[in-house]
Amino acid sequence: MGAARTSVWRRRAVPWLVLGLWIAVLAIASPFASKLGDVQRDRAVDYLPASADSTQAAKIEERLPGGEATEMVVVYHRDGGLTAADKATAAGQIDRIADAHTLTGEPAGVPSRDGTTLIYPVASTEPGMDEKAREELVIDVRDIAQGGDGLSVDVGGPEALDTDASEVYDSLDGPLLYTALAVVALLLILIYRSPFLWLLPLFVAGMADYLSMGLAYGLNQWFGTSVSGQSSGIMTILVIGAGTDYALLLVSRYREELRRIERPYDAMVTALRGCGPAVLASSGTVAAGLLCLLAADLNSSRGMGPLGTLGVLCALVAMLTLLPALLVLLGRRVFWPLVPRYGSTPKVRRSLFSAMGSSAGRRPLTVLAGGAVLLGALALGTLNLPGTIKQEDSFTSKPEAVAAMETLAKAYPEQGTQPISVIAPTDRADAALADIRDTGGVESAERGRSGDGWTEISVLAAAPPQSPGETRTIEDLRDRLDGSYVGGVSAEQIDLEDTNARDQLIVVPLVLLSVLLILVALLRSIVAPLLLVAAVVAVWGAALGIGGLVFGPVFGFEGTDPGLGLLSFVFLVALGVDYGIFLMHRMREEALKGAEPVAAALTALRTTGGVIASAGLVLAATFAVLTNMPLVQLVELGFVIAVGVLLDTFLVRTYLVTSASVALRRKVWWPGRLSREPEPPMPPKEPEPVTASAH
Repeated sequence: MGAARTSVWRRRAVPWLVLGLWIAVLAIASPFASKLGDVQRDRAVDYLPASADSTQAAKIEERLPGGEATEMVVVYHRDGGLTAADKATAAGQIDRIADAHTLTGEPAGVPSRDGTTLIYPVASTEPGMDEKAREELVIDVRDIAQGGDGLSVDVGGPEALDTDASEVYDSLDGPLLYTALAVVALLLILIYRSPFLWLLPLFVAGMADYLSMGLAYGLNQWFGTSVSGQSSGIMTILVIGAGTDYALLLVSRYREELRRIERPYDAMVTALRGCGPAVLASSGTVAAGLLCLLAADLNSSRGMGPLGTLGVLCALVAMLTLLPALLVLLGRRVFWPLVPRYGSTPKVRRSLFSAMGSSAGRRPLTVLAGGAVLLGALALGTLNLPGTIKQEDSFTSKPEAVAAMETLAKAYPEQGTQPISVIAPTDRADAALADIRDTGGVESAERGRSGDGWTEISVLAAAPPQSPGETRTIEDLRDRLDGSYVGGVSAEQIDLEDTNARDQLIVVPLVLLSVLLILVALLRSIVAPLLLVAAVVAVWGAALGIGGLVFGPVFGFEGTDPGLGLLSFVFLVALGVDYGIFLMHRMREEALKGAEPVAAALTALRTTGGVIASAGLVLAATFAVLTNMPLVQLVELGFVIAVGVLLDTFLVRTYLVTSASVALRRKVWWPGRLSREPEPPMPPKEPEPVTASAH
């Protein structure tokens, strides 16, 4: 009697306790979640490692009188040529800017040869300027510098670009979250065919995202984890995408158990015991892959590791606690109109995955070879990837800073308009200035501020910004100026590219090794994990190749983000293996029950194919939301991951992994015990003949 009462109390109280605990946790996290945007940093120098030349230059600039300079260029342009009135307007506006702010030197106008453009370099070293104050300074300069009647006025330069990028990142959170939720909601309605059920996973995903924002702020405050617009956006995508995937698996198993078990609480406990280990293993694999980014030298990549892991773990905890509690409290009616009645049997239909499995089972080697050739051919598209993207080309629309850069490029085609900052020891500043002026490709060099033992020298290259000629000039300056640091926007882009290349050599092997070890421990095999890892690497190459075929010709992008290869690899390997776990784990279960290798592979595909397909569609659609964002690096990353997930879901998992498993048969489980042929049963012993006794 006492045990029965305890059981009844547990069924009634546990869901409410879980719900109350979540309300308390979210109430605690709420003040911190709202502060995440305050610690977000999106300047290029914030992405770089502390050891980079441009980072060292920026840090020293902060210690010079007035701190780090806020550099802009005000561009006045008229197509038919500037009039005297235009020049007077420009001079008057620059005087107003100088009166309102403390500028470094007196701005002098530089006219173009064709007379259409006049530029005023403007730099300020007002004391106590933080990132927000610099953005406000740019906005104030733009408010003063106004055109009209055919005169265009644009404010560009390093700080203006940073301000425009920051405004774009600040505007991402709302649209990114709402668009992702809308896309996932549509897919869930189609998958569940219920007017109510789809709301629960979305609500729980939203709560998990809010919790992850609060914890991310805590990571920044306690451990100094860098937070960028890109990393916080990816964290949101992972919470919604991965969380919805876990919800699909749980709800599918829960619906199945409701047909066999009368009480929803008991059905949920059984469902969690059934699918919980697979969900835990898959989320652990994703987390392990993302944490490998901690080995990266680039701040933005290293910060994305813990933030992405945080998103996955928050999604996992929410989908294994809050979602079950809500489902149990609402009971069977949440599935209306397709309510799983106790004791009922679902209709058996011929599934698409049964047909696909049958074709893979008949000709496994042919299917395997054809798929490998297709993926290899697609991977060749990587040869068509455009080069490294310039900072002004990183927007899908054209902000004011980019418009200014384009005007400068046309009006001053053979002249550098973006200063290179050289920080030299003061006692060697004169010698450094002489060396700079003797360096090939240098148009001009002027000595600037001095303080704390360092002197700033402003350098203009003869070549346009971020061109091969300017890159050679920066590299020559770094080779010649021993003990000095070369910074500025172009130098930062060079350091970004170099650091990404180094990180790729370190992080990629770590990801492969960590994922492989987890798979070996989970599947008790070496061949099966190698098969899964090889498959996801092939998917990554093919997805990146498709990107190479469309980024330039279709999307019109001028370049690719230096971190695209590394980040897309980490996400596709971690998320792709995630689905492989569901398939191979079920295949192993069938083999342990005594099924023959071919039957085990086809049964695993038939039983898990629908859930994996639904999860893959949701995850791909979630990452595809990034292609609607106004930043090229987010569009490229979202496109490659979405395409890779679709390839993985509908080609690699269904055809190639299944075909390879059928072809290898028991060898796929080598060297585990499943790789050995079972011993034939011993024949029954014949009864010994009975001999007659002598009388």
